[in-house]
Amino acid sequence: MKFFIDNWMLISVALASGGMLMWPLVSSGMAAGALSTSGAVQLINREKAVVIDVSETEEFAAGHVGGAKNLPLGQLETTLPGAVKNKSLPLILVCATGARANRALAVAKKLGYEQAHCLGGGLKSWKEANLPLEKA
Repeated sequence: MKFFIDNWMLISVALASGGMLMWPLVSSGMAAGALSTSGAVQLINREKAVVIDVSETEEFAAGHVGGAKNLPLGQLETTLPGAVKNKSLPLILVCATGARANRALAVAKKLGYEQAHCLGGGLKSWKEANLPLEKA
């Protein structure tokens, strides 16, 4: 106890710096293990990842990642096996903010897509990175 009393300032600086290191993760809304935009681009270019947009049809038409397939979250469990037959291909799940994509990730893993990833921050982070969008 004497150590904590004698070194309270050092301990508070250590806690504050730890909080500052965690702030970008907390503020961006990224889930643990979520894929960054640069990581997504690398997967698309190097490993031919399939981009699945789990937004509703109207949202998808307003703007989506180039080459993405639209499979709304409510229909994902039934339509994903037909849309992506090769379960060894990496999947990148995208929605407007990343919330639906996180739920879709659980569905994809349950269906056996072990290389499924969720784009952290969703389409919002894709736009902020000035990456191209397609409109239907």
